[in-house]
Amino acid sequence: MKKEKMAYLCAFSSIIFWSTSASAFKITLRSLNYIPLLFYTAVVSFFIFGFSLLFINGNVFEKKFDMKAFFFSALLGFLNPFLYYFILFKAYSLLSAQKAMALNYTWPLALTLLSIPLLKQRPSRLVLFGMFISFLGVLIIANVWNSPWALNPKEFFGIILALISSFVWALYWILNMKDSRNDRVKLCQNFFWGALYAGIAVKVNNLPFTFDLKGLIGTLYIGTFEMGLTFILWLKALKFSFNTSQVGRLIFITPFISLIFISMIAGEGIQLTSVIGLSLVVLGIIGPNFFEKNR
Repeated sequence: MKKEKMAYLCAFSSIIFWSTSASAFKITLRSLNYIPLLFYTAVVSFFIFGFSLLFINGNVFEKKFDMKAFFFSALLGFLNPFLYYFILFKAYSLLSAQKAMALNYTWPLALTLLSIPLLKQRPSRLVLFGMFISFLGVLIIANVWNSPWALNPKEFFGIILALISSFVWALYWILNMKDSRNDRVKLCQNFFWGALYAGIAVKVNNLPFTFDLKGLIGTLYIGTFEMGLTFILWLKALKFSFNTSQVGRLIFITPFISLIFISMIAGEGIQLTSVIGLSLVVLGIIGPNFFEKNR
């Protein structure tokens, strides 16, 4: 029972932190370019994972270093954190926080779609129907349901990027399942490579590495509570829980709490289309699983 309570404590802590991420992205991007933001947050997260390996079950270092796995992390690190956050941060710079967050939350739908060719999984009719419902939600969030020609090129590009980011995230987790190493070891090495790629991107684009106080605070917050510490808490929640699927489903309340923070912290007026569209996306994702389990 004590472990189960700890599981829910870690899970709800993760949910609260992740719920603030959209607001933190939007506010920090007002004072810092998205590429240096990616570099600094990846560095912060890398050190957090490194310290966690030293102080939490440090015996993971006792195993023989696997060079092949290390370079496999070069691929995973390119997908996440580098490519995923590169695309996502750019989307946030072009869209409102609520729209970028809601569109990015289609990653479970992207995971289902990519599982068809990559994992040879055939979705049931219920899952296909749920995908259709989620797709309607995407159209409503993107605000093309009533006025498909009202979008300006900048907003349209942001919508495409937010949706692409969900596919990058889904692809990352599919490939990540093939890696049997300790989760924190994988994340530490992934973020090492991700920080390296991001640093190269900063230099290639001739961007300054400097930032103001708001940029510093935002970088530390995102690197700690979006990428670093929160992943560790979530892994602990899954480890301590006797029912990982039940704990895992709690993640679907995150975007709705995020809308509250976006309104309170980022100062955006929440649109009805965001609430309705996001609700349809989540319903299309969790609905088929609920009905199939209760048949």
